[in-house]
Amino acid sequence: MKRIGLIPERILSALAVLSVALLSACAAPTPGAQTSGAVYDPYEETNRKIHGFNVALDKAFVRSASKGYTTVVPEPMLDSVTYFSDNLSMPSAFVNSLLQGNFKRAGTAALRFALNSTIGFAGLADPATDFGIPPADTDFGETLHVWGFGEGPFVMLPIYGPSTSRDAIGVVTDLFTNPLSYAPQRPIKNIGVWARALDQMGNRGRYSDVVDSILYDSADSYAQLRTIYLQNRRFELGETDAASEIDPYALDTEGF
Repeated sequence: MKRIGLIPERILSALAVLSVALLSACAAPTPGAQTSGAVYDPYEETNRKIHGFNVALDKAFVRSASKGYTTVVPEPMLDSVTYFSDNLSMPSAFVNSLLQGNFKRAGTAALRFALNSTIGFAGLADPATDFGIPPADTDFGETLHVWGFGEGPFVMLPIYGPSTSRDAIGVVTDLFTNPLSYAPQRPIKNIGVWARALDQMGNRGRYSDVVDSILYDSADSYAQLRTIYLQNRRFELGETDAASEIDPYALDTEGF
């Protein structure tokens, strides 16, 4: 089976078909969805099963492995992994910024990538931030938001964690919109995948107490994760203002 990066081409084709189906689900605003601040979760039964799988995986492997990883690896090296992973996302941020018509952020993403890839030792350091260049984070989920697509139903993805149908499309599409995906040296795609995985492992270890309190100490970890994700994502996209209540557990909840 032909592979693209770590993922078989056949699976990517299936994901592309799934993306089209999901796109039709969020093409129009969903009654009671993000416009009113409500939660639209018609797949809750399935979502809870997937969440149960994610929690079981975390309990069996991820939690202990991440704690060991952050115990053994020095903090500066953890930071370097984060810088490296973020830098590899800049070409995709550049493309998505162009698709959104945000040419200023596209230029910022290009400049950050150029600086951090050269004087930043291939992205292991972040001199762009030291020079006062702002972040340029974006994704195809935000691009769809800018194009007017609705949030769609809440979905829980295996391993990846909480999302919406719109953002799930973004997860798949971002595999294809990063120019690095078309580099002659195919292994560079694997580097991006492993860098992202290590970065998330580091985050899980760094914020272990907070994550554990959500997954294992709350009365309903599924409902709490859903609320955290939707509040933070809507805030990122400007769908709620700064006065809106943001959960104190505001953090990257991918992979839970």
